[in-house]
Amino acid sequence: MKVPTRAWKRSGALIAGTAAGLVGMGLFATPASAHTPVWTVTCSEVTVDLKAYEDSVTNTVTVTVDGKDLLPAKEFGSNFHEALKLPDHKAAVEVRLVVKAGDGERFSHDETKTAPVCESETPKPSDTPEPSDTPEPSDTPSSEPPSSAAPVPTPSETTPGGLAETGGSSATPVIAGAAALAVLAGGGIMVATRKRRAAARD
Repeated sequence: MKVPTRAWKRSGALIAGTAAGLVGMGLFATPASAHTPVWTVTCSEVTVDLKAYEDSVTNTVTVTVDGKDLLPAKEFGSNFHEALKLPDHKAAVEVRLVVKAGDGERFSHDETKTAPVCESETPKPSDTPEPSDTPEPSDTPSSEPPSSAAPVPTPSETTPGGLAETGGSSATPVIAGAAALAVLAGGGIMVATRKRRAAARD
């Protein structure tokens, strides 16, 4: 009867020791595996969110921008959360996060990300031409009437005497008078000639 009792005691002690070891491993493994370093980088801000770190040890976090401290080494416990504003930059910058876990180097974190340039900080080429000293012609019509040449007078259809041309002439009565005189003169010559002939016959 004693042998079975000893065997049971040994088996019970072994089982209890194994269970205690498993529980101890689970307790120690849980916080170690829960270290969660999360951080994001935008063009203007760095957000750091660290969770489930060991609170009984000293943990530190550091953030640098192109080698310059944005967040000097700062101690924290189980959790850390902070949003950091980036300095103005005209070109992309390198942002580095260094987390040193006090419970082991394997739980530390060292990572670098790039912060781009914000669109509002990027100079954009202007499509508007630079102002010129030479005034450009205006499409707006001038209120002043344009100067014009003096009107050229058209030839009048009236004669120098102011009378309209009707196919006749002011010299027609003179010509008619001259013709009448010529006829009278001719008649006088014929009469004189006849008288001379009559006298010559007598």
